[in-house]
Amino acid sequence: MEPSSSRVVCLVLALAVAAATVAVRPCAAQNSPQDFVNRHNAARAAVGVGPRQGDCKLVHSGPNNQYGENLFWGSSGKGWTASDAVGTWVAERQYYDHGRNSCAAGKVCGHNTQVVWRDSTAIGCARVDCNNGGGVFITCNYNPPGNYVGRSPY
Repeated sequence: MEPSSSRVVCLVLALAVAAATVAVRPCAAQNSPQDFVNRHNAARAAVGVGPRQGDCKLVHSGPNNQYGENLFWGSSGKGWTASDAVGTWVAERQYYDHGRNSCAAGKVCGHNTQVVWRDSTAIGCARVDCNNGGGVFITCNYNPPGNYVGRSPY
């Protein structure tokens, strides 16, 4: 082997070892919902304010909320997911009559129409475990909001 060839082989081996070493290092992602809660609670504790708590009251944000909003609650004992919540809202589609732009009598379909509202292009969602094993609360907010009376969602 020529001297320049041996340097190339050494360089390739060194890069392979370095790549293998980097590949086995654990990654500490900091984007979980708990990461947000922990950081908020640390800042609150630093000034003597109690931690955030999940009361899980199914109460919409109110008449001045600038976003569309869907709420979901699931009992404790099951690891409720975003897919469960959205699936529940989408299941209301069976009660929506697009031709008449209305829900079947005695049924709810506004969660589904908000999910598919054509003008809503941004979404923000959160999931929290309720206090004292009180289940799971999931909320999604939509911007711009939908579900305007008399307007079709799509």
